[in-house]
Amino acid sequence: MENLFNRKYIIQGLFIVVALILIGQLFYIQVASDRYFLSANSNVLRKKYTFPARGVITDRNNKVLVQNEPVYDLMVTPSLVKPFDTLALCKIIGIDMAGFHKRFNKARNQSKYQRSVFEKQLSVQTYAALQERLSRFIGFETQNRTVRHYPDSVAGQFFGYVKEVSDKDIEESEGYYRPGDYIGKSGVERQYNDVLRGERGVENTIYNARNVPQGSYLNGKFDTLAISGETLVSSLDIEIQKLGEQLLKNKVGSIVAIEPATGEVLAFVSSPTYDPNLMVGRQQGNNYMDIFRSPNRPFNVRPLSGYYSPGSSFKPLDDLIALQEGVIDPNTTFNCPGGYWAGNHFVSCEHVDGNIALRKGLARSCNTYACYVFQKLMTQKKFKNKIEAYDSWAAKVRKFGLGSKLDLDMPFERKGRLFTSEEYTKRFGKHWGYTTVISLAIGQGEMSATPLQMANIMAIIANRGYYIKPHLVKGIGEKKEVKKEYLVKNWVDIDAAHFEPVIDGMQDAVNAPYGTARASAIPNILLCGKTGTVQNPHGKNHSVFIGFAPRDNPKIAIAVIVENAGFGGVYAAPIASYITEKYLTRKISGSRLAQSEVMKKVVVLPEEPKPKIKLAPKGTDSAAKPVTALPASPENKIITTKTTIN
Repeated sequence: MENLFNRKYIIQGLFIVVALILIGQLFYIQVASDRYFLSANSNVLRKKYTFPARGVITDRNNKVLVQNEPVYDLMVTPSLVKPFDTLALCKIIGIDMAGFHKRFNKARNQSKYQRSVFEKQLSVQTYAALQERLSRFIGFETQNRTVRHYPDSVAGQFFGYVKEVSDKDIEESEGYYRPGDYIGKSGVERQYNDVLRGERGVENTIYNARNVPQGSYLNGKFDTLAISGETLVSSLDIEIQKLGEQLLKNKVGSIVAIEPATGEVLAFVSSPTYDPNLMVGRQQGNNYMDIFRSPNRPFNVRPLSGYYSPGSSFKPLDDLIALQEGVIDPNTTFNCPGGYWAGNHFVSCEHVDGNIALRKGLARSCNTYACYVFQKLMTQKKFKNKIEAYDSWAAKVRKFGLGSKLDLDMPFERKGRLFTSEEYTKRFGKHWGYTTVISLAIGQGEMSATPLQMANIMAIIANRGYYIKPHLVKGIGEKKEVKKEYLVKNWVDIDAAHFEPVIDGMQDAVNAPYGTARASAIPNILLCGKTGTVQNPHGKNHSVFIGFAPRDNPKIAIAVIVENAGFGGVYAAPIASYITEKYLTRKISGSRLAQSEVMKKVVVLPEEPKPKIKLAPKGTDSAAKPVTALPASPENKIITTKTTIN
């Protein structure tokens, strides 16, 4: 009996072990491994995705700025690969044997039974050579794609670039993106990616157990065609965009031009720039690092992220607020003895003007006049204290767009800087007043703006009191749809009558014999503007000019910043005048054409940091030479040149 009892448990134990083995095997097949699922699925149905062309981008005059070129991905299904001449394949696609094994192992680790990218973005020439011999490389096939091409090789920061999706992109796409897909990573390509990307297509093909295609599933009933992305009509005028980049070559700075009536951005120049074609193709990664390491940071999008004190170009805005508040009128005069005393602080002026009123004060860029205007605003009797006076003034300034984003249709816009009264109290304590912050009167101190904001202020003055939100796309798709927010007038609450005397001064700044930008007058066109020479704690002053033209029915508002270039009338103003004339007349007239060619060749770059001197260690020969940091390599050397353009 005891033997029968033991035999019973042995048999039960064997059944349990066999059952566990079968359950484990089923778990491995159905859950832990995709081999049998994929194999079975491949025997019946295989999906092949087709990729759409991204939408074309044109300029405002329908000239194609961004188009597509065909490329081909080489795909591999590791389980199907049979012995072949690997060296022959390497020679065709331009890789070595180490590269082959790296790519093949990566594909095999991803899945033996599912195809994946072996080598991406093969050129048409490489594809043609490969197709002739592809039948020898069993398990390999090609997949059609397109990549971006930029015919004019300009506006790198404006367009941005397209790159393969990251794990984060896939995760955030809610199932849309798959490994190997591409997505806009910066600029307009990023901002309008959902419009530009189009829709993938799919082809369903039946395969037998030997992996031989048997034809389309249900005669293509469930196949879909790839749908190309929408066309974007950008607001850019490519001719003045090119001119702007040429004029800022070998300089650091920015140009933003806006059509006042619509808010459309006509030029969006950031210098130094880069050729957007370098961010396309198999060398994209290497090119990215080369650009990233370049001096003066070409990837910085200065029009919307560069912070600059507006300097004297802020004065027209402050005068408008003073006129609206009634603390001055166009004939109010102040005496300029060459500067202004703010307590124990002296704000110097470039000229000794004597008694001076609004129009000439703007044309001559008189710091003394500007400081008296600010004093009047800060000491109005209707305010209980300095905090209330400052808060009222700052609120009016913010209506012009300083200290807040303009919501440009481009990622990573910055809002500029304008201190609140609380921030001043935190910095200076309770005992601060208008003399403490007098530098604001001339657009310096705790105030900074982006070039986009400066150009928008000019659009406000050109429109006599309002602006349309600046934007980079004129229309989307066949219907050229425009967002409703780009049709709304944003008023700054300054009466229209107050703009004319300010514009008189800006007109004289360019066209009167005593104007600070008189060398930049345009024949037969009234350019109204304001120069600025902005103090820079890290080197020479920045050259600034903002303006619009013509005076009546303005067509263009512009801001130009050239870093470390000195007076606004020497660099920024001439550049602005060449772009303005080119846009309005499609040419640059007379001797001004030759002057513009000279400007293109001028080099104005920040000086290299001086090498740091290290003290010799104690106990060494005191007569030994000091140790310095290694000099920059010749190819990275920056040359600084001073040139005056009349």
